[in-house]
Amino acid sequence: MKEERYFYVPDASSRTELPEEEALHAVRVLRMKGGDEMFLMDGEGVFYRAVVTIAATRRCFYDIVEAIPQQRDWRGRIHIAMAPTKMMERVEWFVEKATEIGVDEFSFLCCSFSERRILRVQRLDKIAVSAVKQSRKPWKPVVNAMVDFHDFIRQPREGQKFIAHCYQEFAREDLYQILRQPEVAQAEDEITVLIGPEGDFSVEEVKEALAQGYRSVSLGKERLRTETAALSAAMMGHLSRRIIE
Repeated sequence: MKEERYFYVPDASSRTELPEEEALHAVRVLRMKGGDEMFLMDGEGVFYRAVVTIAATRRCFYDIVEAIPQQRDWRGRIHIAMAPTKMMERVEWFVEKATEIGVDEFSFLCCSFSERRILRVQRLDKIAVSAVKQSRKPWKPVVNAMVDFHDFIRQPREGQKFIAHCYQEFAREDLYQILRQPEVAQAEDEITVLIGPEGDFSVEEVKEALAQGYRSVSLGKERLRTETAALSAAMMGHLSRRIIE
């Protein structure tokens, strides 16, 4: 029995050809040929069973045999906004793992204490696509460009909004305990969690976020690295809203 092959194809139902990068992988690496079956993922919640019609050097055409809509396994939307770390490998690791778990949107913040102020978003988007295919997630998360912290928190945003930090002078609630409350866990709105850089948010940033309606939270007693804190927040959000049938 052949292994099922999955390819990420935005707007798969209205196309007849794999994107160039996916086509190269299908033809050159997997050596697929006419008549071979494959599965397409549109990143919007639908899988498609398709058959290769033409496989050329750099191109791969297909016919869709069946559309297979998928059911979401978590409620609402989970949005993690983090300040990227100095080491890009840690940001990439976070995006990969959080995508595999299940997150709807990534944003990246430029903060007062940020050590990284430039980000290759296209690279992160490719990592998200790879993680979607690896984990066979029906939905691809949105990967946003880096934005100034102040601009981000001033944007109108519905749903639950949290800022995780380490300052003892601010009253902090336990994020997971909040997310487990029935009125939050069973809601269909968005959860947004802000995670600061290696040096944490500044006191002024925390104050401004609170003034904009964000709730002050902790992720537990341990002091976590930025990417670990972001992944913990993603897991808490996903687990609290996971639909168990």
